[in-house]
Amino acid sequence: MKFPAPVTVQWIAGLIHAEVIGDALLNAFGINEIHKVEEGDLCFVDHPKYYDKCLKSAATHIIINTKDVTLPGGKTLLVVTDPFEAYLTIANHFRPFTPATQPVSNTAVIGQGSIIMPNVFVGKNVRIGSNCIIHPNVTIHDYTEIGDNVIIQSGTVIGSDAFYYNTKKTRDVWYKRMQSCGNVIIENDVEIGAGCTIDRGVTESTRIGQGTKIDNMVHIGHDTSVGKNCLFAAQVGIAGATVIEDCVTLWGQVGVSKTLTIGANATVLAQSGVGSSLKGNKIYFGSPAEDAIAKKKELVWIKRIPEMWERLKGS
Repeated sequence: MKFPAPVTVQWIAGLIHAEVIGDALLNAFGINEIHKVEEGDLCFVDHPKYYDKCLKSAATHIIINTKDVTLPGGKTLLVVTDPFEAYLTIANHFRPFTPATQPVSNTAVIGQGSIIMPNVFVGKNVRIGSNCIIHPNVTIHDYTEIGDNVIIQSGTVIGSDAFYYNTKKTRDVWYKRMQSCGNVIIENDVEIGAGCTIDRGVTESTRIGQGTKIDNMVHIGHDTSVGKNCLFAAQVGIAGATVIEDCVTLWGQVGVSKTLTIGANATVLAQSGVGSSLKGNKIYFGSPAEDAIAKKKELVWIKRIPEMWERLKGS
């Protein structure tokens, strides 16, 4: 999430009651997760396992719960007791929850020729391009950006909160929601079926690339990046922070795990489970998904096991 305008580290420190180590007059431009940070961003870390990774990331400013680290040049530390709570304070300051008072926010911008059918909800600061059709009972949450010539079928929800929790078994509430302050970006010429759910990014964007077509009952998790001209059949489920490159086809009921990449022009056949990254320009099948031809040969041999066993017993 980028801030509406840069703020000083000193101002952030006052907001979260942090001790600053480094230059407190440097500007912070936003706050992001470690895999999304850019120069000038804030990032938070609350476990020694990830201290080094965070300090070596692109983040310029790190919210941390220790002074016992070596500070790289050009970076600042904001030392607090609980970095996660500090993150929540910042997220809630810049993206506070405000209840809607009308079905279509007066801050929404809707392009020429776009049709918004009855019972559609459009949240604040939503942008919808030209010549779109939004069917009844669609929900478009705050800060969503939709391009031109987009069709969204009934019952779909765009921009729901990420399924993303900070876990600590030492507190009464083990799973504490990480406030989602990102958004969803849907590029031009995308079609989304009925009953789909696309979660917004935790701190950045979930993106659906130009020309992609999505069938009914598909779920796309937070911070996922879908390329151009992809095709997803019904009941596909994609976990968070996954990269789907251009022209990928996922047939019905394919499940895709988190933080992996499916290469361009790959096809994954129905009911397959993708647990690790797949190279492009190949066809995959099975769970775990493997080369489809090799997997089908394997299944043929499995079917022959009872016959082979009977032969062995009779020999």
